Amino acid sequence: MQKTIIVTGAGSGIGSATANAFLDDGYKVGFLGRRAETLEAAANGHKNALILPCDVANPENVEAAFATAIARWGRLDTLFNNAGIGSPPAAVDDTPVETWLNVVAINLTGSFLCARAAFAQMRSQSPQGGRIINNGSISAHAPRPGSAPYTSTKHAITGLTKSLSLDGRAYNICASQIDIGNALTDMALPMTKGVPQPDGSMRAEATMDVAHVASSVLYIANLPLDANVQFMTVMAPKMPFIGRG
Repeated sequence: MQKTIIVTGAGSGIGSATANAFLDDGYKVGFLGRRAETLEAAANGHKNALILPCDVANPENVEAAFATAIARWGRLDTLFNNAGIGSPPAAVDDTPVETWLNVVAINLTGSFLCARAAFAQMRSQSPQGGRIINNGSISAHAPRPGSAPYTSTKHAITGLTKSLSLDGRAYNICASQIDIGNALTDMALPMTKGVPQPDGSMRAEATMDVAHVASSVLYIANLPLDANVQFMTVMAPKMPFIGRG
């Protein structure tokens, strides 16, 4: 049976690269994101791509998108909870409350809503089970300067991943977290020019090809459900993470 996956934030960057890696591996892939035209460009007309316009922070949008996918496919094998945003570097007292609320809505509430919809389907389908892979971040372990909203949500994703893993045991649902460091996407491009460091300096940072993220997510997804990668870190080895100076 042809496997199925929904990838959130699939219109660009890590999401697009990963969604296309799954298409290449023979999956039916739901490209989920805010703008249909961006998703269509990322999917490039592939016969196994399903375009799912959706604001992940909107409960009704999420329920409708997942219902569309299930109506088309009949089951859901994997969710890659990837959609997320950052915010401009700022001290916590210089961070607008609206910025905090927006980052939390997309990065955390959006991940919860999509995991909730996926979990419900995986719990009820036959054969029962599936896999939820959450995009954490290096920032789930160590913050960048001025990143309270983003770092807080990524730490919270770890709690969500652990809760899904525990609650999924009875239903053959596995949950994983992939923590990514400096994959070279449009969002990460400033890192090649110079970004703030904890010592107050601005320095360029090492990056890696986003294809390594896509292949890592695919590896996790292709494991049988009696095995799981609970946490994986894939990163540019010369980036400042093992000691951020």
